Amino acid sequence: MRSELRAVRTGGVPSVVDLTDECADFVKQENDGLLHVFVPHATAGIAILETGSGSDDDLLAHLDELLPRDDRWRHRHGSAGHGRDHVLPAFLPPHAAVPVLEGLMQLGTWQRICLVDTNIDNHTRQVRFSFLAG
Repeated sequence: MRSELRAVRTGGVPSVVDLTDECADFVKQENDGLLHVFVPHATAGIAILETGSGSDDDLLAHLDELLPRDDRWRHRHGSAGHGRDHVLPAFLPPHAAVPVLEGLMQLGTWQRICLVDTNIDNHTRQVRFSFLAG
């Protein structure tokens, strides 16, 4: 297995960061296998979705509705409402796996691999790309 940890700057605002091009670059010299993308944080997730057409903004807006940033959360360190960030990975897992054939990810036409980070207390995240040859 080949694995690499990369830093991703989120800027301290809720964000959806498209990792697809970095993922494609990571696997382009590979043959067949499986790409695994993992974020080793308790307050971020990985999603596969269409971006650029409003879906990324819709996702963040609906996460705000589903998991409001207020004082209802028992987990209370950090900024106000930070407890909701710790619940996020139960809805958006911290990982995704994508098949790779002849160095190309087998994503659908509009699918993009994204880091979803609602934690405004951390401005930089780590993302681990791993390739398991088939």
